[in-house]
Amino acid sequence: MSDQKFNSPDEEAIRKWWRTSIIDMEPGKIALRGEPVETLIGNISFGQMIWFMVVGQMPKPEQAALLEAALVAGVDHGPQAPSIAASRMAATCGIGLNNVMATSINMLGDVHGGAGEQCAELYFDIAQRIEEGETLPSAVKTGLNHWREQYGKIVSGFGHRFHKPEDPRAPRLMQLVREAAAANHVSGIYAAIAEEVQAELARQRGNRPIAMNIDGATAVIFCELGFPSPLSRGLFCLSRSVGILAHAWEQMQQGGRNKGPMPTSYLPLYEGK
Repeated sequence: MSDQKFNSPDEEAIRKWWRTSIIDMEPGKIALRGEPVETLIGNISFGQMIWFMVVGQMPKPEQAALLEAALVAGVDHGPQAPSIAASRMAATCGIGLNNVMATSINMLGDVHGGAGEQCAELYFDIAQRIEEGETLPSAVKTGLNHWREQYGKIVSGFGHRFHKPEDPRAPRLMQLVREAAAANHVSGIYAAIAEEVQAELARQRGNRPIAMNIDGATAVIFCELGFPSPLSRGLFCLSRSVGILAHAWEQMQQGGRNKGPMPTSYLPLYEGK
């Protein structure tokens, strides 16, 4: 908050209506986390800015690079992803880009968009069990049992309905985490947890391999960087908003009006009397 004096108790009460450590602003002044905005512009990347704003301090270059990798990996998955399909459909309905983006981002819920948060919860739970003395294999087994009691059979972050045998994004992200761990930039514990979860799930499937998907891999990065699990979803929303914007803009250039989820020559299956 600015050092200027309050003119009256009423003014002090009014200013305390919103309290923030993020921005100090008054006419002619914008300071973000204590840094004048003009010293940030042109000197840090957008990924660094995200970290700076959310965490409250500037990341190390290696931390920023891992965050950037996770954000890049999640930007798009084509119109078979509901959020992307929604952006293109909304763009044909005559609404503005802000409305299109809001429509699509609002679809990023527990099933589509929330898997990274759920997977991070699993990783943190397993890590806590290890800290309390369990071995990695034991902690993974008990952690998975606890997970299924809460969420059911499907384990978020593993398996993919489209990419078989593996999601091409996950191995690259895991490679970057392993390299960062080897250089002591991150602990590597969450990478080990994720790989043991993947191995345990394969064993439970009769030794049939199961792929780690984008959510499982980005959750590793967000956990290694110390982000609480809810931020896994928030960061994914930032990432996917890039693809949403790109598809919406492309659809606007292509034209089209009132395009639905399938061509007009196809009709839904009627099951009524």
